[in-house]
Amino acid sequence: MQIGASELILNADNSIYHLNLLPEDLGDIVILVGDQNRVPRVSKHFDTIEIKKNKREFITHTGWLQTKRISVISTGIGTDNIDIVLNEIDALANIDFGSRKVKKEKKSLDLIRIGTSGAIQPSIPVDSFICSEYAIGFDAVLHYYDSESVRHLDAEKAFVAHAKWAANKSVPYVVSGIKDFTQHFSKDGSLPGFTGSNIGFYGPQGRSLRLPLANNNINQIIASFEYKGRKITNLEMETSAIYGLSKLMGHRAVSMNAIIANRSTLEFTKNPANTVDRLIQWTLDKILAY
Repeated sequence: MQIGASELILNADNSIYHLNLLPEDLGDIVILVGDQNRVPRVSKHFDTIEIKKNKREFITHTGWLQTKRISVISTGIGTDNIDIVLNEIDALANIDFGSRKVKKEKKSLDLIRIGTSGAIQPSIPVDSFICSEYAIGFDAVLHYYDSESVRHLDAEKAFVAHAKWAANKSVPYVVSGIKDFTQHFSKDGSLPGFTGSNIGFYGPQGRSLRLPLANNNINQIIASFEYKGRKITNLEMETSAIYGLSKLMGHRAVSMNAIIANRSTLEFTKNPANTVDRLIQWTLDKILAY
């Protein structure tokens, strides 16, 4: 069935609406970074850069690292932006823009987030790396899709009961990465994680500057949850939607987190740029080794 012009929106040059990319601009490996300025910090490691495009907060560099053709794309902050980016990445790979029809042969991409995060367990050191094996989303994005097949429903129910989760908040959902993929990226220097993805940086993550919080103990409640021996390790703002949407679309995803803060111990790294740059190099080495 042909997809209507209001649903698959293309620019005048036939590129996808927000990302401003043509299908041939996208590599089979896609690195996702929140910060626009992080794109050149990744692509400077490429042997060659073929494509540089941008629109709004979405900047893309595509090039080669040895035998790997890689795109690095800035998503901006939050799962709402991830909803845009992943749908448009998947459209580039799996929709024929000429006929506006889904291709019969589907392409599976490797999606790798490189981002910053704050730990909520006191044992996790600042400047360490976490590879998310599981994610819990507090954002509701996945609930807009037919998603039960990729969610861990028992874990969701257990968390809601543990936290006495308020009915006026979106219902948390739990998703996991592809096991062999996350295991590869968690070897030799990265901690396995159960990552919480929030819908905001301040109140939703238990920060209060001037506004009082509805629950001053939200981070402690999240940190004390345990399911089948796993505790939630860190908080950020994208992983849950990346894992959920990528699984629904048939892509592999992994989220790599540079721990620049520990919310439990109130520590913050002295050199966040250095920690992120180390994670970039570490992740690129893992990509080459896969």
